[in-house]
Amino acid sequence: MLPIYERQYQDGRISRRVLLQAGGLALGGLTLSDLLRERSHAALTSQPKRDPAQRETAVIQVFMGGGPSHIDLYDLKPNAPAEIRGEFRPISTRLPGVQLGELMPQLAGVMDRVALVRSVAHGNASHLPASHWMMTGYEPPPATTGNINPACGANVARARGPNAPGMPAYVSIPRRQLLGGPAYHGVAYNPFTTDSDPVEKNFAVRNLQLPAGLDGSRLHDRQTLLASFDRMRADLDNRGDLAGTDRFARQAMEIITSPKAQAAFDIAREDDATRELYGRTSAGQRCLLARRLVEAGVTFVTVLSGGEWDTHTSNFEILRRDVPPIDRAISGLVTDLYQRGLDRQVLVLVYGEFGRTPKINPQAGRDHWPGAFSVLFSGGGMRVGQVIGATDSHAAFPTSDPFTPGDVLSTMYNFLGINPAREFRDRAGRPLRILPEGKPIAALA
Repeated sequence: MLPIYERQYQDGRISRRVLLQAGGLALGGLTLSDLLRERSHAALTSQPKRDPAQRETAVIQVFMGGGPSHIDLYDLKPNAPAEIRGEFRPISTRLPGVQLGELMPQLAGVMDRVALVRSVAHGNASHLPASHWMMTGYEPPPATTGNINPACGANVARARGPNAPGMPAYVSIPRRQLLGGPAYHGVAYNPFTTDSDPVEKNFAVRNLQLPAGLDGSRLHDRQTLLASFDRMRADLDNRGDLAGTDRFARQAMEIITSPKAQAAFDIAREDDATRELYGRTSAGQRCLLARRLVEAGVTFVTVLSGGEWDTHTSNFEILRRDVPPIDRAISGLVTDLYQRGLDRQVLVLVYGEFGRTPKINPQAGRDHWPGAFSVLFSGGGMRVGQVIGATDSHAAFPTSDPFTPGDVLSTMYNFLGINPAREFRDRAGRPLRILPEGKPIAALA
């Protein structure tokens, strides 16, 4: 029985959740609620408007949650004391005079297609607030555990929408990054998630599966029933809070029934050679799926890299295990994008929320360090094959070209043709800029 009489009223109006359940928008149990649930009136009544000058550009963000050790991977200091330099030796790359850590030989081989920014810094050494800063451009209060400001992917979804009909604008693989939420945009701007790992043998995207017994004709019947129900509920919506819900329901229907979406998420269509290029690991197959999605029309994809980067203990042992898969995944993604001629259309960003302490602790680990860390850029038509910025002899602080999280994100928004000074209104009606500070990194232009 439909729970139409359960908790019927909230603040003097019929609950939208009840109306959605009664109207059948759950699509027979499909977990597309992130696209359909309650959102602010401002988000409901706002549609992305593409500037005619905008190209169909896209971003793949590889997030190394936990904070990878920049001093062991990207910014080695071989002349520092042993308690600073650690166990890894530097290796040469395709860029003369530029070295990486020995665990990243694959990335070293494509450094002519990568820009390494070694001088990003901020002032928060706590995981969630630092992640919020790197994902939104806003420094949050110290106890922050969720999005106060929208993540960059949610802003892109609101400002740009997808590059192709029937595709989501914002996807996170395999789940939503902890600070990847939409904040005041409303949960309809949450990412579409696979909720499963593409490295799995029987990988399937639950949100794209019609439940047993619900075929195309029955789905059409539900849509017809919903249309009839909408005529009734329109009379109940005196405050306009339901305005636009049907529009997003149609978008969800498009994704579920879109052959293009079904094909894009079907990673099994890739040949063995391409899958091996990325590596048959979680990191590799997630990055490969991200390439398939942006090629099909998704505008922003976040890839959770996998691996353990919060190396307070056994830093060197853990990195020996976890760096090779991400090394191969990133190099495979860079190589594939350039081979396919997507290097001007797609920008790749790789980073975590901070770096690790220069000094090794008594547990052979490195602790949280936001004083300096590295960010990788590739593609996007940018000036790659260079190192930007430098740090001191212990990789502790920038000594040239210091950059903020706002600078990193401003570079990304500029590539997508989104003005970071654009304002949205929060739930209290206050205008808030996409970014509070920052400007595109000039050396990449």
